[in-house]
Amino acid sequence: MKLLLKKNELFMVPLKDLVIFPRMVAPFFVGRGRSIRSVEEAVRIGRPLFLVTQKKTSVEDPGEQDVYTVGTTARILQMLKLADGKLRLLVEGIERASIVRYTETKDALRVIVKPIREATAVTPRLSALMRAALAQFTRFTEVSRKVAPEPISAVQSAEAPDALVDLIAANLPLKTEVKLEILAIEDAALRLERCAALVAAEIEMLGLEQEITGKVRKRLEKSQKDYFLNEQMKEIQKELGAEGEDPSGAKELEEKLKAKGLPSEAAEKCQKELKRLGRMQPMSPESSVLRTYLEWIADLPWKEATADNRDIARAHAILDEDHYDLKKVKERILDFIAVRQLKGRVKGPILCFIGPPGTGKTSLGRSVARSLGRNFVRVSLGGVRDEAEIRGHRKTYVGALPGKIIQSMRKAGSRNPVFLLDEIDKMSSDWRGDPASALLEVLDPEQNSTFLDHYLEVPYDLSDVMFITTANSVHNIPYPLRDRMEMIEISGYTEFEKEKIGEKFLVPKQIRENGLEWADIKFQRSAILKLIRSYTMEAGVRNLEREIANVLRKIARNAVAKGLMPPVAPPLGPSEPTDQSGAAPADQPPTPPAEQTAPFSVQVTGRNIEGFLGKVKFLESTFSRDVKPGLAYGLAWTEMGGQLLPIEVAILSGKGELMLTGSLGDVMKESAQAALSFLRANHERLGIASDFNKDRDIHIHVPEGAIPKDGPSAGISLMAALLSAVTGRSLKSGFAMTGEITLTGRLLPIGGVKEKVLAAHRYKMTQVLLPKQNEKDLEEIPKEVVQELSFVFADSVLDALAILFPEGSFQKEPVEVPVGEVMETEAGPRTDVVPPADTVQANFPPG
Repeated sequence: MKLLLKKNELFMVPLKDLVIFPRMVAPFFVGRGRSIRSVEEAVRIGRPLFLVTQKKTSVEDPGEQDVYTVGTTARILQMLKLADGKLRLLVEGIERASIVRYTETKDALRVIVKPIREATAVTPRLSALMRAALAQFTRFTEVSRKVAPEPISAVQSAEAPDALVDLIAANLPLKTEVKLEILAIEDAALRLERCAALVAAEIEMLGLEQEITGKVRKRLEKSQKDYFLNEQMKEIQKELGAEGEDPSGAKELEEKLKAKGLPSEAAEKCQKELKRLGRMQPMSPESSVLRTYLEWIADLPWKEATADNRDIARAHAILDEDHYDLKKVKERILDFIAVRQLKGRVKGPILCFIGPPGTGKTSLGRSVARSLGRNFVRVSLGGVRDEAEIRGHRKTYVGALPGKIIQSMRKAGSRNPVFLLDEIDKMSSDWRGDPASALLEVLDPEQNSTFLDHYLEVPYDLSDVMFITTANSVHNIPYPLRDRMEMIEISGYTEFEKEKIGEKFLVPKQIRENGLEWADIKFQRSAILKLIRSYTMEAGVRNLEREIANVLRKIARNAVAKGLMPPVAPPLGPSEPTDQSGAAPADQPPTPPAEQTAPFSVQVTGRNIEGFLGKVKFLESTFSRDVKPGLAYGLAWTEMGGQLLPIEVAILSGKGELMLTGSLGDVMKESAQAALSFLRANHERLGIASDFNKDRDIHIHVPEGAIPKDGPSAGISLMAALLSAVTGRSLKSGFAMTGEITLTGRLLPIGGVKEKVLAAHRYKMTQVLLPKQNEKDLEEIPKEVVQELSFVFADSVLDALAILFPEGSFQKEPVEVPVGEVMETEAGPRTDVVPPADTVQANFPPG
């Protein structure tokens, strides 16, 4: 049966990863059944083939959706049938065409195509584009040297724009998608521009490849040259009798490591690496890595240790020189020295100093090292989020180093230093690991004797190290890490303590640092108190030291303006080491003032202090005298120390809703709900109407609304403010309070008592109400604060309200307590003390 085909109807053959251009001669194999039948039918009837490229090579039986719409008609120059039934074709492209529609898809694929017309007239613009494309291709062939002479001559003899583009594109190493893009463009000018741009990109890529290849070749040539030169050097050394020299440095390192007395595991590792180093070329990269690794091991203190100071009296004197008060810390260090005297070797304690900024935690670590006669190293952990900062990187990485622990041990130079890990609560974690988890091994006395750094790959003994960590808040430290440390709280300083620190430590330190030792500078007590009360408001003494330095800088400028200079200029050099509170070490006491009259004398008093610093920054608090209905003063704990926080309540006409503002957390909101429910449940005993909030809204606001506040210890403050607003009665003047409440009327214990009491004292409050179970915490409060404040205790909400409101307000009679004495209520002791809650962001701490 003779097959009749329509005009422009051709048999189609899909191709994998192959694009045929017009005037291009190319061989390929045909192995799929329908494609073989299409070729045989085309040969039988003498028609050209339509060659089109598949979209995906994984499709074995492509249909209409699996091929591109643009292809090339091609004549079959040669066909060879192979033994396995496949065909080997040699074809020549005729012209470009696009598929109009499919006429047969079940058997041999047939399509009707529409030829893409080529440009016949060569305009001046086309001529210029052809010249540019030809020039680029000529340069490409010079750089590539992979194009055969026949295609080059064919390109150079091309006269039509489309013919030039087809011949150039067929000989470029382009991706299939790019070739199809050039094949499908109909406008000759656009085809020439695109072709020229692709040739230019290929030339640039070839240049980069040749540059990289040249560098690699030079490096290989240099390595070979070094090898031959080293071999020649060895032969020359043999002839000269200098064969025993050590160009790699292995023998020198071996002697150094033997003198270190390494543990057996470390010694075996080093011996193995030394043998490898001796066999390597001295200039090879691996040799440098091994040498650096062995030098790190040789520089570490494996056996070196400092002798501990066992004189308890001398250690006590040094600690007192450097810091005022801080009895707990000092007693713990003296206890360690005493145990060390009774028992030869004691594992180093792991202490954690917790307190507000500026209280001397960091400088206290340096003072501890000085009192024990040990070396001191410090590592700041603030912002550390990579586990490798603690454990190091494996030495196979480029530029690898040990972690901060091993680096600091080398810096210390002894195996038993005082090691300060500063700001341990400021660490974080991400995809690179959790540094807090890496510290678990470091800070565990049962594990740190075999601490394994990734870089060293051998255990290192940290059991003799005294680790001291510092933090502002215990809540940000993971519990497993917290459990391994002995917590010592360093609370904020009282006004009396700040005065003593300023007088004994800060003023002498700043006089030295500002170059005024030669002058007669004196700070009267009134000046220091003025600085504390009117220019600083903090738990520590950092801002106090800053203001003292500000005053002394003004004095120094006045001296220079008057032409007054010291008799002999002090030598330039690093300043004397001092602790954070301003104390000089014992071996460098402050220079005593000269007996003769100084040429420059200044007395800083409370009256002239404003002349140096300007207007006061903080006015004296009037909280204790400010009493209004609906106002109560709570005591809050923050990482910066204690705070006094007023709580305001307003009663408005409304629908009985409770509004809470001031950035309150969920726990504090629940405390307000509990306080309101208690008032409603006990309205008769409190003398208020049962429906006191029926047609009225209650608005509770805590000022400083930008600061988040949370915690249950605000309960009694919220209760007192609510009752005051409902009854219209003000609380007693000068009262500050704290305590967690329950619906049954119990007043539960809270945390942070010392910081809260110090805040009440700082804000000039006169009386403090605390839960009965917190009475034991008064032992930690300084005597001068206890003497100036009156403390009252209650174990029920009704007892507390009877104390806070004037006499006769409720059924419970208030009890007056003289200043400096402690009052108790008649109630049995509670044993279910509530542990602290989780994180407190700003004010009210966990109860």
